[in-house]
Amino acid sequence: MGEFSQRRAQLIAQSGQPSSVNRAALTELTDTWISDLAAAAGVDQLKGAVIAVGGYGRGELAPGSDLDLLLLVPPSTNPNLIPQVADKLWYPIWDEGMRLDHSVRTVAQARTMAADDLKVALGLLDARTVYGDDSLREKLSVQVLADWRAFAQRRLPELRSHVQERITRCGELPHLLEPDLKESFGGLRDITILRGVSATGTAIVDETGMQEAREFLLNVRDALHSVTKRPTDLLTLQEQPAVAKVLGIESDDALLRQVSQAGRTIAYISDLTWHRVKQHNADGRRGLFKRKVVTTVAHDDTPLAPGVVVRNGEVTLSESAEPSSDPTLVLRAAAAAAQHGLRLDPQTVLRLANESAPMPSPWPREAREALVSLLGAGRLALPVWEALDQFETFNRIIPQWSVIRSAPQHNALHTFTVDRHLVETAINASTMTRRVARPDLLLVGSLLHDIGKARDRDHTDVGVEIMPEIATALGFKDSDIEILVNLVRYHLLLPEVATKRDPDDPATIEYVAGLVKDHEFLEMLHALSEADSKATGPAVSSEWRLSLISDLVARVHAVLRGDAIPPLPELDNTGLEVGASGDIEVALDITSSLPSITISAPDSVGLLAACAGVLAIHRLSVRTATTRTIGNRAVSVWGVTPQFGDMPDSHDIARDLRQILEGQLDVSSRLKRRREDTLGPDFAPAPEVYILEDASARATVIEVRAHDFPGLLRVVSETISQVGVDIIAARVATLGSEAVDVFYVVEKQETSDGVHLSAERSGEVRDAILQALQAINAPVSA
Repeated sequence: MGEFSQRRAQLIAQSGQPSSVNRAALTELTDTWISDLAAAAGVDQLKGAVIAVGGYGRGELAPGSDLDLLLLVPPSTNPNLIPQVADKLWYPIWDEGMRLDHSVRTVAQARTMAADDLKVALGLLDARTVYGDDSLREKLSVQVLADWRAFAQRRLPELRSHVQERITRCGELPHLLEPDLKESFGGLRDITILRGVSATGTAIVDETGMQEAREFLLNVRDALHSVTKRPTDLLTLQEQPAVAKVLGIESDDALLRQVSQAGRTIAYISDLTWHRVKQHNADGRRGLFKRKVVTTVAHDDTPLAPGVVVRNGEVTLSESAEPSSDPTLVLRAAAAAAQHGLRLDPQTVLRLANESAPMPSPWPREAREALVSLLGAGRLALPVWEALDQFETFNRIIPQWSVIRSAPQHNALHTFTVDRHLVETAINASTMTRRVARPDLLLVGSLLHDIGKARDRDHTDVGVEIMPEIATALGFKDSDIEILVNLVRYHLLLPEVATKRDPDDPATIEYVAGLVKDHEFLEMLHALSEADSKATGPAVSSEWRLSLISDLVARVHAVLRGDAIPPLPELDNTGLEVGASGDIEVALDITSSLPSITISAPDSVGLLAACAGVLAIHRLSVRTATTRTIGNRAVSVWGVTPQFGDMPDSHDIARDLRQILEGQLDVSSRLKRRREDTLGPDFAPAPEVYILEDASARATVIEVRAHDFPGLLRVVSETISQVGVDIIAARVATLGSEAVDVFYVVEKQETSDGVHLSAERSGEVRDAILQALQAINAPVSA
């Protein structure tokens, strides 16, 4: 470590909590060092200047930031002298271990680069002279800014495209559990882009609250760099507690809420700015974008609803509208805007947030219908909802909303914060309203199904307790309130049963039928389950998982009608003629998003463990699995993802499975070596094994929850077989890094108590599984 690095490290260590003062001190220290290097390198001989651009130019250096420098030289400079000076400037920086983005340009060359490269242009808009002739930087800045404005018709669409690409790639910072502080929408990158938009003169950027949000996110990034000792912008769940501690914030949850609020502010300003840019074009002042018409165009001053009109392409309040005496106006205006694919005028948002009268309890029918209309607009409702929620409007309309607003979810399967997850669920449900008898209850139930989260108890229990109060306040009648409460109570029923219980067991179907009671509620619950899964994340919304739920629902409908339970869908398109041969047959299907492998073999003790083992040694991660017995053969279907490379050949899988069953292939030693190289996180809790009482009429049901590792399923299934019980069915699901495996087991010889295991034998199986997992010494997660 060189002298500068030592001084830099000492300054960072002595700085205390991150702040703009500390960033200024770090920038000043770096400027002094660069100036000394530039003088020693002979920059004066070139009559040039060392220019800081980008984050360094803005004085936003974090502990892990790189340096972005431009050596600006006059066109008359001796070209033979430039490399000598540049090397003397750059090499000491590299020798200190600093990351450096550098270039040498004349003013004309830098101007040309800015014209060709959006990133270069944005960086030069923040150019600052560190050493040398500032007139060079001033000349360059004037020319770059003039070009930026002249080329606005090209630059603004490029900027907008860049924003959209980042939303797709990095998500929206206010609603993510692990946001990228820089690249996620609503992050630091958007502030840079907003400065670029403002510099074109096309739209005025309303900076209310933006600088405070910027300072907070910069502080969080500084703390993240200090905690991780590396230049990262990704605020992972693992690092959040330590980052909160550095910032003096009481908890990681509180940290994420504050990050979310900062991101909301930046995202709202960004959305509003881009809307104004589009309106600038729509008004005919400059052709920057082609206006996209979502619905029939509403002309200026066209009434949309009582007290609500369209003016200048935005929804605003009429001259006679009085929010202070019309409590339903806020929802009426929101619904009208969403249904027409328009935005609320910013001043209207402020008036509705600050002047609206309290909503009476119970709500009038008009208010309830407006809420349903807002949710029914689907994706078009999102910008309207976010605009109002930026000022916590919904906290006042539905007080219980304040608890879950920006609340993090302690579940890696979730993509969004609690509130955004609920809004996304309602948006998804809006596409399913034709499937149900009561679309209004589906939409409201979707919005509120997780309202019990962000509290210290089970969120379903809490939701069931508070939903009657909310539904009563919304003005629903008693029979509707009962349905809404049951949507909350049973919102996890279908996915949990479909993925963890044997659909061939009549007890499974009858259990669900006994809870849902009628077809209409079952359809609503089905739609909610699908909308909820899609809003959660890809791990729980696969085609396979949704098809399991649909199959379960079809069988429950049959029971509710009094019909015989229909058979499960045939194992078609597998390429197997099940039962036609005594040999092992394997078929691959790589046409779906989750490749599948179907294995048919003579039923035998340990077959499931052998199948799991052969997939593991071929480096296939098991995401889902189901087993069925057809005649004297066992058929299992495995949803898998290759850890790397392509799918193995079906003949290779069949050959290796045959060798495992014949004792010619040692799977244990291979997987042991793999596990030693693939240990889980140190913070993962111990595995859990549950005996599920009364879950099946024909077997004892055992549920295993553990952190996934190579060969986990093989270890568990082999252990069960070694205890001396048979596995007659299994349901396997790997969600993220968590495995939830369910086994239906029976005694090899039926006892007087039937096929179920006794309590003593169940305990024996449970203990054996726990001991086997603990012996492997692989970190596991519940």
